Amino acid sequence: MSDKKLKVAIVGASGYTGSELARFLIHHPNVEIKMITSESHTGKPFSDLHPQFLKQLDLPLTSADSIANEGLDVVFLALPHGVSMKFVQQWKDKDFMMVDLSGDFRLSSPVVYTKWYEKDHSFPEGFKKAVYGLPELHKEAIKGCRLAANPGCYPTASILALAPLVKNNVILHDSIIIDAKSGITGAGIKPSNTSHFSNVNENFQAYGLKRHRHTIEIEEQLNSLGGMEITVQFTPHLLPVDRGILATAYATPSSSISEEEVQELYKTFYANDPFIRIKESLPSIKDVRGSNFCDIYPVLDERTNRIIVISVIDNLVKGAAGQAIHNMNLMAELPETSGLLFNPIKP
Repeated sequence: MSDKKLKVAIVGASGYTGSELARFLIHHPNVEIKMITSESHTGKPFSDLHPQFLKQLDLPLTSADSIANEGLDVVFLALPHGVSMKFVQQWKDKDFMMVDLSGDFRLSSPVVYTKWYEKDHSFPEGFKKAVYGLPELHKEAIKGCRLAANPGCYPTASILALAPLVKNNVILHDSIIIDAKSGITGAGIKPSNTSHFSNVNENFQAYGLKRHRHTIEIEEQLNSLGGMEITVQFTPHLLPVDRGILATAYATPSSSISEEEVQELYKTFYANDPFIRIKESLPSIKDVRGSNFCDIYPVLDERTNRIIVISVIDNLVKGAAGQAIHNMNLMAELPETSGLLFNPIKP
């Protein structure tokens, strides 16, 4: 890539993901934010929607209809599932690269999408071009793609927790249980009964029991990694905190293995991945808050003969915007850490 800055657009300005993309991109040395779109707030400064950007990013919001004529290099789709697919279809012949943060192209086929998202897919051809944008697993494929399907936040934490075990075939593939907990921003910015303060504050609850749509995303990626059928018991929970995901994964070893061997397996597997940190003590969500890091702590419980892996990420960064920028860096042949080496915010 030349020294010329990438001209970038963020489609979907009103949500948490749009604002988080902007927070990183305004400091990215290889990026110029040319457009930010919002159909319901056209004409307003971006900083009107997100006051933390006042005097930093006051760019007027525009309609996505004008995207095609702006000579862009990269478009981020920070839109709900069911909406992104329409824009990907509309712009399929344009020169710019796209990073889709919705779930519209993360699965293996439109048939699987319809089954788990309970709606028809309007652009099934897009599945042939999309690459699942988890850099730690698909770095080389992402480098050559034009459409990256940015993973969900729960799948990111869960897949990264289990990938070394599955790839090295050291666990029973029907023994995986994932107990995952997310901050309230994972529910999006639009208010609902679920995210209402009085329902969240001083409360803790499971949801999506047995059939959360991220289950199939986790299973498909682990299946392709291990080359065999894997069944996952996945249960998400809602934490009364702003942001962060902590996933605890359990699996039974397929043969005798020591804790030292488990830890070495993780260190070797992620040796060349700059945003994975293998911890030697229990991680917490504040250890990664505001950053693109994923902290992983693998141990063996000799008493129960189970491997336990704790994985923590910031759901808005490594689970969304930061990972999307990581994908852009790879697609544009930039250093993969460019614009992303922010320290976690603690306390």
